[in-house]
Amino acid sequence: MTQVLAVVGGGDQGLHAVLAGAALRKAAERRRQAVEVELRGKGVGGNPLSASAIQGAQAVLLIGEGDLGEGRFGAMRRARIRIEDVLTDAQAVLDRVLSGDAPTPVAASIPKKIVAITSCPTGIAHTFMAAEGLQAAAEALGHPIRVETQGSVGARDALTPEEIAAADLVLIAADTGVDRARFAGKKLYATNTKAAIRDGKGLIATAFAEAQVHGGEAVAEGPARPAAAETKAGAYKHLMTGVSFMLPFVVAGGLLIALAFAFGGIDAMKPENAGTLGFALGEIGAKAAFALIVPALAGYIAYSIADRPGIAPGMIGGMLAANLQAGFLGGIAAGFIAGYATSFLNKHIRLHRNLEGLKPVLILPLLAAAITGLLMIYVVGVPVAAILAALTEWLKGMQGTSAVLLGLVLGGMMAVDMGGPVNKAAYASSAALIASGITAPMAAVMIGGMTPPLGIALATRLFPARFSKPEREAGGAAAVLGAAFITEGAIPFAAADPLRVIPAMVAGSALAGAIALSLGVEIKVPHGGLFILPIPNAVTNLPGALIAIAVGTLVTGLLVGLLKKRAA
Repeated sequence: MTQVLAVVGGGDQGLHAVLAGAALRKAAERRRQAVEVELRGKGVGGNPLSASAIQGAQAVLLIGEGDLGEGRFGAMRRARIRIEDVLTDAQAVLDRVLSGDAPTPVAASIPKKIVAITSCPTGIAHTFMAAEGLQAAAEALGHPIRVETQGSVGARDALTPEEIAAADLVLIAADTGVDRARFAGKKLYATNTKAAIRDGKGLIATAFAEAQVHGGEAVAEGPARPAAAETKAGAYKHLMTGVSFMLPFVVAGGLLIALAFAFGGIDAMKPENAGTLGFALGEIGAKAAFALIVPALAGYIAYSIADRPGIAPGMIGGMLAANLQAGFLGGIAAGFIAGYATSFLNKHIRLHRNLEGLKPVLILPLLAAAITGLLMIYVVGVPVAAILAALTEWLKGMQGTSAVLLGLVLGGMMAVDMGGPVNKAAYASSAALIASGITAPMAAVMIGGMTPPLGIALATRLFPARFSKPEREAGGAAAVLGAAFITEGAIPFAAADPLRVIPAMVAGSALAGAIALSLGVEIKVPHGGLFILPIPNAVTNLPGALIAIAVGTLVTGLLVGLLKKRAA
């Protein structure tokens, strides 16, 4: 048997070397081919090829870039290979190398068509950053790609049936539930948006290796594993799906109520003002939009778990939660109960194929709604309502030190991972509390989420020597994103120097949140940033909000400038 060596150089992208090495070992194992792999690149190393291994080998694969130590192989047969080819199809690379007698380089791999979907709870920053990451990675790897973004205004660049049919791979990078019915029979891989943003090339390579046929049998080479990131996301992904569908009701309802007070004064919604514009706007906002917040949250949590059959039981459970005064906590419970009940019933109820059509429209909604409703009424509703009432009273009674501590925590959470799970946990809970009339936490969250990109933008102006030219130019864009409450605008700066930038941003955001709550600032809508400030009654204590934003931005900017080293 031919003994093969491989040296994999990832350059600055050490993770690519690790992934390529793993793919090559797996391909060699399938061929029962002995292979010795040495990894080189930033952050990787070790396991150098031994002198005995080099002496006993007949061929060497020189993969990737950088110093691969080629001189030690003398006249040994060798092949130069792009790391992208190995990441895409290591099996084909190894087959071509071992089947040829001449030391010719391996040809570039055949481009494969990819279709992708990206989506995040708010449908703004992460959705489009993930799409850009996938597009750039696919272009670098030589694969044509079409990306559908499911953002805040619906699907953009929607995939056509023809594009899906022609695709070799379906890649879903989403933090929310995505309808996969149209991908039946296609090789599909699902993960979160962070994977696409951080390492698009590695994600595409992993997707080709681990994708499984959706709605069919796995490929013949062995059962493909589901995306680890998606499996781990679990409850978080389902919750974020519910939050993403709930947010438009919170935004519309909050702004309509604010406008009702603007047109009709503080008594606009009293019965004696019936017929006035203020009263009508209040009715629309409070009794229509806000009444649907908890049902929408519960319904789409259930949808994420059990697909469309889960929507009706989830919304019914959510309406019961609202009627039982269990609020958003009850809605979350109802959504998970309805979703998992529907999923369980769908898997275990077997009908004749002529009756299968009754399951999604009759049997599943009926049984799952009954189970969810009975559990909400007799088991879950009352204790959850008591918990929510206690939480509401505690939040309403916050003064002094307790308000400052809550502001510190919520503001700091917004800057820890800038759109990640910690950030979204603070945001989702504060947005849901608006439906219960608790609007102070949203002030800490929104102001704390605005200060990282605003502070970074300020630092690029105060300390230009600390930033490269592209970073200084990106500072203006970060300012706009910060003003719009898009914390993700700070991600490129944090990724470039996380140990210095992230602590500075957390300090500024925590201080901003603490100042906001100590000054009694309240924000009645869950998004908009600086653009909601002119709307009457949307913000309580507008001067206090501006002070908190200014102080948090200044502290972030100063700390970033002081902690960062001079740009090379």
